[in-house]
Amino acid sequence: MKQQERRRAIFERLVAKGSATIETLSQQFAVSRMTIHRDLEDMEGEGLLRRVRGGASVEASGLFESDVRYRSHVASTEKRALAQMAAGFVEPGMSVMVDDGSTGRCLAPFLVERAPLTVITNNMGLITDLTFAPRIRLLSLGGTYSPRFDGFFGIVTETALGALRADVAIMSSSAIEGCTAFHQDQEVLAVKQHMHGVARRRFLMAHHQKFGRTALHRWTDLSAFDGVVTSSALPVSSLEAMREEGIPVHVADVVP
Repeated sequence: MKQQERRRAIFERLVAKGSATIETLSQQFAVSRMTIHRDLEDMEGEGLLRRVRGGASVEASGLFESDVRYRSHVASTEKRALAQMAAGFVEPGMSVMVDDGSTGRCLAPFLVERAPLTVITNNMGLITDLTFAPRIRLLSLGGTYSPRFDGFFGIVTETALGALRADVAIMSSSAIEGCTAFHQDQEVLAVKQHMHGVARRRFLMAHHQKFGRTALHRWTDLSAFDGVVTSSALPVSSLEAMREEGIPVHVADVVP
């Protein structure tokens, strides 16, 4: 197996399992531990994974956000339920901003149901899903494409957002601690901040695994949103903590 083929297979295994040890990968691909070590080192440099003691992981940490190809498999049923509920805040004729992320991509079929709409997004997955959607006017934000986030970021994206206004922004965050949202990547966060600033109303979608986690960069308090959309999988204590702070919480029912 050639190097690139092996590294692709390593990444696919990590996406499926979340993590793997060097020993396991060495045995699976019949190469030395040193070869796997070099593979993981280079893949970490590309932002595909993070090395941990004795192996590697694609799961998020305070400094590392998972590749969207992994995130798309996490809590997928719950994300669709959140997207369906969040789309309920959109009315025909509105302009809607959606940021990057696998949860945002889940909005596609529910936005189509509420057409005609103008959808403004840097989310490549959502752009793909809405390209031929009837009665959807799609404004695709340019910028530097990130395969790991499957979206566009940077000064071009931020400048474009500065010239736009939207009725509603439906957004996501990679980590929520208490009643504060965080993100690991400052370039991604900058686009989220710009979107938040140019929308008349803002809603945050967050599945239950996002709570009780922090990340390097503080984004904003949850009170800065007109509502937080989460699910019944979130512990009651977390729901009550938000409500005690006066944060409107919308709970989608999901089967545990």
